[in-house]
Amino acid sequence: MRTLYMCRHAKSSWSDPHVTDHDRPLNDRGQRDAPFMAKIFRDRKEPLDLLVSSTATRAAETARQFAQVLDAREGNHFDPTGGRPQLLLREALYHATTDLLLRSINDLPDEVPHVMLFGHNPGATALVDMLCSTDLGNLPTCGMVRIDFPFDSWTLVSRDTGTAVWQDFPKHHLIPG
Repeated sequence: MRTLYMCRHAKSSWSDPHVTDHDRPLNDRGQRDAPFMAKIFRDRKEPLDLLVSSTATRAAETARQFAQVLDAREGNHFDPTGGRPQLLLREALYHATTDLLLRSINDLPDEVPHVMLFGHNPGATALVDMLCSTDLGNLPTCGMVRIDFPFDSWTLVSRDTGTAVWQDFPKHHLIPG
């Protein structure tokens, strides 16, 4: 079995009109929500082998917050010998289409059965809908969806092969503000 956790980046800042979209950081709410949701995920005690994120600042900051809470290490290339989860940043995931996201999933190493992918809308929501034949509507900022696949290889993941097991997001926990 393969498990994919799709996580949309936390809330980003639009306060500086001179910052490029790729370089927009998390705003105060995003800085609060990312570690909060990382702790929620950690407390679920679900296995996680690899975190893969877009290089956009808001996605990378979200992923790094998760990595810190989950005691993951950051690297440039997948290294299965580290004994703890690893975070990889991938430029191709920045505003990736569902086709590109699916190819990225199909290219995941089979040595890692549990992967969290950090990305952007509309791709994140569309990917969940495509993989699970759902109508999610919108994956909120810092929202997560667990998707299980009945395969031993990521190469077999395709349209309508996943099962959405759970969805979680910050407002589900009634965080004020």
